[in-house]
Amino acid sequence: MKNHRENLLLLYLHKNWRPLVLSTLFVLCFTIVFSLSHLPLAPILYAVLLCLYIGLIFFIVDFLKFIKRYKMLKIAHKTITVQINQLPVPQNAIERQYQELLQILYKHKNELTIQADNKQKDLVDYFTQWTHQIKTPIAAMRLLLQSDQTEQNSELEMELMKIEQYVEFVLQYLRLENMSNDLVLKKYDLDGIIKQAIRKNAKLFIRKKISLNYAGVNFTVLTDEKWLLFVIEQILSNALKYTKEGSISIYTKGKRLIIEDTGIGIRAEDLPRVFEKGFTGYNGRAFKQSTGIGLYLCKQILAKLSHDISIQSEVGKGTKVIIDLEMKEIGVE
Repeated sequence: MKNHRENLLLLYLHKNWRPLVLSTLFVLCFTIVFSLSHLPLAPILYAVLLCLYIGLIFFIVDFLKFIKRYKMLKIAHKTITVQINQLPVPQNAIERQYQELLQILYKHKNELTIQADNKQKDLVDYFTQWTHQIKTPIAAMRLLLQSDQTEQNSELEMELMKIEQYVEFVLQYLRLENMSNDLVLKKYDLDGIIKQAIRKNAKLFIRKKISLNYAGVNFTVLTDEKWLLFVIEQILSNALKYTKEGSISIYTKGKRLIIEDTGIGIRAEDLPRVFEKGFTGYNGRAFKQSTGIGLYLCKQILAKLSHDISIQSEVGKGTKVIIDLEMKEIGVE
């Protein structure tokens, strides 16, 4: 507190050094003139002390006003983005001009913000509509491919699954900012959510001849089914993408869901950054299959669900994704 007052005193002296120096010079001038006029010393000292006493009173009063205005400005620093009416009352014409300028800039900034929000809303609405519309031809193409089971059609169906996944990325990314409005938190059977994700990727398991180790889990989780399903589907998709042979295991330890594969693994230097938006790492650059969005979405979604996610991996030995399903932030046990 003492250091704070000292800092304020220095700020005050820096702001008012000119009038203080000018007042001191005036006192010195009068003292010198009176001395040269051979006036008695006592009246001169009395006048000097009187000036210093009156000046000290004005100094203390003005300094206290300065502290009050400084505190008001500090408060305004925190609320200026919301409102501008908490600025101190201007003390002179210059300060009044500055505040008028701030009000003009503030009004202009609000207008630009509203325009940007409207553009963003229009963009989100457009892409949301587009993602829903594109699902219709995707579903039609899948039906056509399934009507004639050939090797070529099976290959095309796998590529169609990738297109559908990328479309789902766009939709979930657009919804992410307002995800809280879409949450339906209930207790769900984790087995049911996992089985949905497995069914969606079943053909890829068969086509790549990857074995699945899953015996079911007797676990109830408080979450949002749709969003948690998206996360599990994405992690399974990643495991299948980077596993050429071997197996994928799904199991629980306590309140943690673990999805483990025997794939190519992730380099140690890439692990701290795998949840960053747009980061593809060595595997993404080598295989040209990574968007750098999937794990970012998973991290953001799980954070909003009050869950957590971490990854353990070793190159050539596989990857273990751990989803902590315990509710940590919203006070639910």
